[in-house]
Amino acid sequence: MKLVHAFLLLVSLVLVTAQTQARDKVIYGDDNRLDVFESTNSLHVQLARSTAAMIPGSNLRSENGMVQIAGPSMASRGFCSQERFSNQSTAANCSGFLVGSKYIVTAGHCIRSQMDCASYKWVFDYKVDNATQSQVSVESDSVYSCTRIISRKLDNGGEQDDYALIELDRAVTDRDVLQFRTSGRPQVGDDLVVIGHPTGLPTKIADNAKIRSLNTKYFVANLDTYGGNSGSAVFNNRTGIIEGILVRGENDYVYDNARGCRASNYCPDTGCRGEDVVYITNVPGLSQIR
Repeated sequence: MKLVHAFLLLVSLVLVTAQTQARDKVIYGDDNRLDVFESTNSLHVQLARSTAAMIPGSNLRSENGMVQIAGPSMASRGFCSQERFSNQSTAANCSGFLVGSKYIVTAGHCIRSQMDCASYKWVFDYKVDNATQSQVSVESDSVYSCTRIISRKLDNGGEQDDYALIELDRAVTDRDVLQFRTSGRPQVGDDLVVIGHPTGLPTKIADNAKIRSLNTKYFVANLDTYGGNSGSAVFNNRTGIIEGILVRGENDYVYDNARGCRASNYCPDTGCRGEDVVYITNVPGLSQIR
């Protein structure tokens, strides 16, 4: 393993600063990522409404009650044009999810200081509505600011904890607060789904994953995730309860010398190192912020 940027960007198009560094992620078996409009699972679609993208404020432009979200396409950043979603914008640095009326959980490496808190916006509904859509705009009510970091931990060694709980500038009233595990642990073999922003893309839902092993502070699963999924909620696929926070994993892209571009790294369902998910029960004080 090695530390890499949460996104593998070309130098000329660096969007991710040092605070979003983490080990990247990968595809296991089949690529199970779906745009929200493609999903036929009503539970997944509902859960996606309460997940958010962490986007630099400089990437947002307000006009007539709407917010335009600027971001280069994957293809323009040097990823292979044959990559799925290569025409879509890549504006998000990390992912997060709603755990209280005005509280979001993300990964600790995504937001390190009050300066980071002030620099980024949390955007709900960053998604595409059809297969040809490249850029995204959202209603201004879907965009929130971070006012403070309530708790945060980032341990790059040993038990490897990695989480942050932040407070938004106002309550979120038009979508549900997500349910999360408050005690105990999931089990090896449990079915999972992850929802977030791989490579900074609009919301993607990826299911058909399972827990491989349990560790002290995190579990390992074969989730189809990339840089940008850091901070994503990982749900029990049957109940919709949050089990943990996606924080790190296998390298997600490899360089294709023949084509001169970056391509997704594919592993067998049972191969490679797996993706690390910090237990949601590690985050202190969640039960008091509802």
